[in-house]
Amino acid sequence: MKAQHKVLVVDDEPAIRDMIQFALESAGMKVQTAVDGHDALLRISESRPDIILIDWMMPGINGRDLTRRLRRDSLTEEIPIIMLTARVTEDDKVSGLESGADDYLTKPFAPRELIARINAVLRRGKPGEKTGELEIGRLKIDLISRRVLCDGNEIHLGPTDFRLLEFFMSHPRRAYTRTQLLDRVWGANVYLEERTVDVHVRRLRKALEDAGVSSYLQTVRGHGYRFLAEE
Repeated sequence: MKAQHKVLVVDDEPAIRDMIQFALESAGMKVQTAVDGHDALLRISESRPDIILIDWMMPGINGRDLTRRLRRDSLTEEIPIIMLTARVTEDDKVSGLESGADDYLTKPFAPRELIARINAVLRRGKPGEKTGELEIGRLKIDLISRRVLCDGNEIHLGPTDFRLLEFFMSHPRRAYTRTQLLDRVWGANVYLEERTVDVHVRRLRKALEDAGVSSYLQTVRGHGYRFLAEE
C-alpha cells in the first residue's frame, strides 16, 4: 500500500483550511491543520510532516518569518514548503522564495493545481535510488544522507537548493540557461517563472559564500549559470 503524504496546512482562515484539507484528503493525503505560526510549531514537534503549506498573511508569526524559522532549525530545514498568499507582485514572489520557500502559489488557486505543485515539490525532494558521493574541489555531497560538506563542515540547504547543487555538481563546467535549469531541477511540467532560478541560485551562492566557496557557482552573462571549482 502506497504511503500517504503528510501535509501540514497553516492558515488563519477556517474556510481556506477546510477547502485545502478536503481537496488533499480526497487526493489520498493525510492532512493536519494549524491556525497560526505558534500552532504550526507545536504540530510539527508532535508529528513531522512531509511538506508544509504556509499562508503569508497571518497574525503573530507571519508566513515569511515562520519559513525562515523552520529553515534555521536543523530538525525542519529540509521539509519542503509551499507559500500560499494573495500577494501577487513579482517582488512578493521573490521575497517569499528568498525566505526559504520551495514554491509559491497565489490565491485564489484551483485545488488540482495545488495538488500538482505538492507532488512536484515532493518528487524534487526525494533521494530516489541515488547512492554514493559527488565531490568537486572542496565540496562533497553524500547522496544517501543528503548532506553537503565543505572541508568536512556541513552546509545546511533546503531541499530545492540541495537539488540545484546536486545538479550543478553532476554537470560541472557546462553552462545552463534558466529554462534548462527549470526543466532539469524543477521538472518539465512545472510552470514557474525564470526569476525563480535566480532566487535559488542567489540563496545557494550565499550558502556557499558563507562556507568560503562562492566562486564555484558562476554567472554566464547573457546565458545563465555554470558550476566550476576554482583552480
